Amino acid sequence: MSYLLGVDVGTSVVKAALFDRDLNEIAVTSRKTTILTPHPGWTETSMSATWERVTEATRSLLADHTIIAADIAAVGVTGNMVGAWLVDGDGRPLRDAILHIDNRTPLLIEQWTQEHDDFAGTVFRFSGSAMQPGCTLPVIRWLADHEPDTLDKARYVLCAKDWIIANLTGTYQIDPSEASVMPGDTRTRSYADPLFDLMGVREQQALFPPVVPSEQIVGSVTQQAAEQTGLRAGTPVVAGAGDVLATGIGVGAVQHGTAYAILGTAGINGVVTESPIFEPEGIGLMFCQPGGRWVRVMVNTLGTPNMDWCIRQFFRDLHGMPDQFKHLEQLATQSGAGANGVIYLPYLSPTGVFAPFVEPAARAQFYGLSQDHTRDDMLRAVYEGIAFSIRHCYDAMPVAVNEIRLTGGGANSAFWCQLIADVTGKRVIVPSGSEFGARGSAILAGIGIGWFDSVEAGQRQLAITRTHEPQRQPAYEQAYRTYVDLVAALRAMWRPA
Repeated sequence: MSYLLGVDVGTSVVKAALFDRDLNEIAVTSRKTTILTPHPGWTETSMSATWERVTEATRSLLADHTIIAADIAAVGVTGNMVGAWLVDGDGRPLRDAILHIDNRTPLLIEQWTQEHDDFAGTVFRFSGSAMQPGCTLPVIRWLADHEPDTLDKARYVLCAKDWIIANLTGTYQIDPSEASVMPGDTRTRSYADPLFDLMGVREQQALFPPVVPSEQIVGSVTQQAAEQTGLRAGTPVVAGAGDVLATGIGVGAVQHGTAYAILGTAGINGVVTESPIFEPEGIGLMFCQPGGRWVRVMVNTLGTPNMDWCIRQFFRDLHGMPDQFKHLEQLATQSGAGANGVIYLPYLSPTGVFAPFVEPAARAQFYGLSQDHTRDDMLRAVYEGIAFSIRHCYDAMPVAVNEIRLTGGGANSAFWCQLIADVTGKRVIVPSGSEFGARGSAILAGIGIGWFDSVEAGQRQLAITRTHEPQRQPAYEQAYRTYVDLVAALRAMWRPA
C-alpha cells in the first residue's frame, strides 16, 4: 500500500488527490458541483449529486493514472464547513444541503440580538467566533420554524465531509473543527449545550452526531461504496477536518505562531495558537485544529473576486489572451508602489465585511483618483488593497507572526506574493503543490493508520516553491495608514446613526 487518498468537497468543486508516503502530490482529479439558489439569499446544493461527483472523481483518478485500489492505504475527507446536510434514519438526503454561505437567517439572528442581552457576546465567549448566518445552529432553528416536517423525519444533521464519509462507511459523526463553529464550545472542542438553549434548538440536539477526533478511523469503505468509487472495500477512513483546518495542516501551519493565508474566493487569514484566543472580542473565527491546537482566523469576505471584477470592468481587451495575468502584472508595475496615491478598499461583497471589524454595510471604493490617473493605477490599487486587507487582519490578532504560508489562486502570482510580503513586513512562503486541503486530510488519514505520529509530519515533508522576503517600501506604509484611516472614517457613513 503506497498511497493516501484525500477528498476535498469544495463549495463548487470536488477534488480527489493522491499522495505518496512522503506526502508528494501524485495526481488530482476534479468535478464541478452545482450551487442552487431557490430563493434570493439561499445557497444550496444537491447532496446526491455531490456524492456522485465524488464517485466520479475517485473512479477517474484511479483509471486515468492506472492506480490499483489496493495500493490506497487510507482515505481522508475534508470539505466546506457547517451549514446543514440532513439525512433520515436510512441515511438518505431529506432535502438539498444548506451551505455555509447561505443567508436566510439574518433576521432570526437580529431577533435573538434584540430578545437576549448580549446575544453575540454569549456566542463568542463559548465559540470564539462571530455569529455567521450559515452556521448550523441558526440554520436548524430556521428549519424548525419553516420546515418542521423535514426535521421530524431527520436522524442526523451533518456537514459536507461527514455526508461523504457516511456514504463511504455507513457511519455518522463529526469532528471538533466542525462542532466548535456550529457554534459550539471551542475550549471543550465539542458542542455547547447553553447555545442550543439560547437559539431554541434543544429539541433538535439529538440530531447532532458524536464528536470524534479528526485522525480517528471511523469505519472502512463498504462493498457498495467500493463499487461506486472504485476503491477497495475495507479501506480505512478517518473522521477528517473542515477545509480551513485541513488546509492549514496541508501547508504545514501546525505550530504556535505559524500563520497561513488562503487567497482565493474569500481572504482567509489564520494563525495557529496553543490555546484559544478570544481577542479581539466579537471579531473573526476560532477553529479547533487537530493535534490539540487552535487557529484564530480573520476572513475578508471576498479575496480574488475583487481582481476578477477589476479585470471585467477595465481590462476586457486582455480577456482570453495567453498569459493574461502576466500582462496584468506588467501593467501594474507601470504604476509603482503606492499606486500613485490611489487606495482601494476590497469590500465588494453584498454582505459587507466580518474581519477585522464587523460591518455588513461596508462597500468597496477607490480613493484619491484624479484625471491624471490611469487604469494601471487602479489595477495596482486593487492588488495593494487586498494586501492591505491581509495586513489589517493580522494586525488585529494578538499573536506575533514572522511568516505567512500563502496558498489559493493568488499564490500563483510571484508579483502579488512579493507585494504581500512588502506590505505586511512578513516573509511569505509558497508551498509546492495545489491541493492542500486534500493533503491535510491525507495526513490525518496517515496518522489514523500509523504512518505518521502527528500533524507535524506534513510540515517536515513540505517542499517550498518560492520564498519572498519583505523589502521595506515607504510608499506602502504611507498607503496602508491612509487605508486604515479611510476605513475608520467610512464606518460612520456605512451605518449612519
